[in-house]
Amino acid sequence: MREVSTTAELIRVSGDDPMIIWSGQGDLGRSVRAWHDGDAVAVASPELSKRDRLSVRGPIDRLAPLVEQVLAEVGTTFRPFGDEQVIRELAERVPGMTFAAAFGWMDTAELPVETTTAAWLDGDTGVEELLAEAAPGSYAWPGRPGVLRWAAATGEAGELLSIAADAWSAPEVGFLAGVATRPSARGQGLSREVCGFVTAELVKRHGRTGLMVDRDNAPAIAVYRKLGYTYRGVAAAHV
Repeated sequence: MREVSTTAELIRVSGDDPMIIWSGQGDLGRSVRAWHDGDAVAVASPELSKRDRLSVRGPIDRLAPLVEQVLAEVGTTFRPFGDEQVIRELAERVPGMTFAAAFGWMDTAELPVETTTAAWLDGDTGVEELLAEAAPGSYAWPGRPGVLRWAAATGEAGELLSIAADAWSAPEVGFLAGVATRPSARGQGLSREVCGFVTAELVKRHGRTGLMVDRDNAPAIAVYRKLGYTYRGVAAAHV
């Protein structure tokens, strides 16, 4: 295997895969490391969206031995993450690896056309309270490493009604997370407004943006599709 030392090289060996590029975080050679064997690629990213992730892609015959070598180098806290079929095949090939869960990755390079009153917050006052009420399982929380800033749609009294975060964004791929809407404010299109605002901001800054979503969350997936995102079935495993 050969270690990848620059983002430009990672873009080349991954075929400009946005999920792999995002995993590099623009930080290769420091906290993030990547390797390839031909068109098999593995990127070890600590504390990326709450997990130590080993993002992978490529043909299984080359990828399986590459992943074994990488895990021997970085340790088994890193959870393989990639297209669902690839992860299922890895779990069958790599000793001690178990398939964990399937979900969705979505990304876009489009600027959504949305009329919105959402805006970036000056700080994060009220965010924890809204998350605790509406999305306690969120990976993005104020103060968590990689969570950069929050946007919100607010009520007449300035109370937070719907929020979303710019979190774990890479220079080449922004990332949308922490989406939550107060239960009493649902059904008004506020989540679409906030996500449309953050998506537009991230695309303008990074060129494209991505997110992760529960594959059974049809309403959220429908909102993201309307904002220009395309869906990709992914999965994770652990050793």
